Amino acid sequence: MKFRTDEDSLGKVRVPSGAYYGAFTGRAIKQYKVTGRAAHEDLVAAFVMIKRSAAVANMRTKSIDAKRGKAIVSACDKILSGRHADQFVVDMINSGAGTAFNMNANEVIANVALEAMRKKKGQYGFLHPNDHVNMSQSSNDTYPTAMHVSILMGLREAMPAVDVLKKSLAKKARQFAAHKKIGRTHLMDALPVTLGGEFAAYVTAVSKAQAGIAAAQKELHAVALGGTAVGSGANAPRGYRKIAVSELAKVSRLPLKPERDMQHGLQSRYAVALVSGSLRGLAVELGKIANDIRLMASGPVAGLGELEIPAVHAGSSIMPGKVNPSLAECMNMICYNIMGNDAAVAHAAQAGQFELNVMLPGMLKCVLESTDMLKNFVPVFAANLIDGLAADRKKLREGIEGSPVIVTLLAPKIGYLKSAALFKESLRTGKTIRELAVSGGLLTGRQADALFG
Repeated sequence: MKFRTDEDSLGKVRVPSGAYYGAFTGRAIKQYKVTGRAAHEDLVAAFVMIKRSAAVANMRTKSIDAKRGKAIVSACDKILSGRHADQFVVDMINSGAGTAFNMNANEVIANVALEAMRKKKGQYGFLHPNDHVNMSQSSNDTYPTAMHVSILMGLREAMPAVDVLKKSLAKKARQFAAHKKIGRTHLMDALPVTLGGEFAAYVTAVSKAQAGIAAAQKELHAVALGGTAVGSGANAPRGYRKIAVSELAKVSRLPLKPERDMQHGLQSRYAVALVSGSLRGLAVELGKIANDIRLMASGPVAGLGELEIPAVHAGSSIMPGKVNPSLAECMNMICYNIMGNDAAVAHAAQAGQFELNVMLPGMLKCVLESTDMLKNFVPVFAANLIDGLAADRKKLREGIEGSPVIVTLLAPKIGYLKSAALFKESLRTGKTIRELAVSGGLLTGRQADALFG
């Protein structure tokens, strides 16, 4: 491999001759060997959009000449079209406040622009990563802004996936509306419900979680771009912030606005923590749904056996014919990971000191991982598990008829103590409550049908 020598404030660094990144990135990739994963594509897009917007604002405020400014804009457009994605090589978890990734972006954009200006990579005397691409900016305001933008982009893809699941659950609620079954509290028999009612409650749970996410993500619309190093806006020209945020809103197609308190915008990661917490709330509900399905589908002989699940693959490498609730199990694991991600975000959000929270890359990695898992798997869960669920009506009916707990429906007529005695007699004799009530003259057959269904 051929190399070239790039130079930064610490000295000279050898980088691959074909690389669009430079010295700072060359140092960073040797230090930050963490996840083994380079920057998320949404983070790359967010940062490039920020750099483009900053260049436009700098040109409009006469802070940069049109030749350099247009070269930066053109370079950003090339990257946003999908070119040079492999040049964003800094690990997702990198230096505090994301400085390493900010410089990775600055260097790539600078060298793409230099190439368009018919200059060689690294000829920063003509266009410099810090002086020009990073003009009027700091890692301290660009990375928090990129966090907001990239998370909003992730949510823009993840939430339609949740809508798909909600529709599947609602369809099952309608399909199972007349399917009566024994209810369960404390995992013990309780009064009858309908299978459709259970699924309708799942729809409500997902809808409430979605509403929480929608409310939380509004906090992400306020961005810190223009606050520069400590929120004071030092080194940014008058009018820059308004123009830069307006341009960013336009290119990202997001309803962004300047954060009113720029010090807060750098000190606090409240908005990110709030969104992460709302994703945890969704995970809690999805995990509960997955657990219920696993229990209702347990068996088919020695379990509850109320639901039949579609076979997506063989359930066992040793037991022929076995069908496992594999997709529900996968959903559980995803939910646990989202909860764990939120715990990491919460710890990182409270770990800021004074004018800056420096735990940004770790927080962003967690939130984008959560939105990715939802975006990727929830439609599979809906199509290949929920849509294929079938009810075993015979098993559902047997559960109601065989459970002595339905004596509760007799309690208003015969009292609690007599009902408890009837419960015990049912368990002792194996006779159903319906049989005992009719044979004991407590109800006629017609009354029993009406009461017990």
